[in-house]
Amino acid sequence: MIIHVTKVKVVDSYSLVLTFDNGLQKRVNLRQELYGPIFEPLRDPSYFAKAYVDPDSRTVAWPNGADFAPDFLYQLEAEETPAAPMAT
Repeated sequence: MIIHVTKVKVVDSYSLVLTFDNGLQKRVNLRQELYGPIFEPLRDPSYFAKAYVDPDSRTVAWPNGADFAPDFLYQLEAEETPAAPMAT
């Protein structure tokens, strides 16, 4: 089965919440994956925030043509989400 990204939400400097076409949703951090010339602009958090789902490749992409294979994103370990503050 080929997996695709259906939704992306930027939630931190290098973190995304991804929704896949099988219903799985998870938060991933791509900071360690931003190497090489195509990914250099994504090291700027304001540029990273321009992430969108490309309708043709059906994965996360950026305006400069950078993207990640959806199966790579699917296999990334989910990032621990920050704990919500306790109500007092």
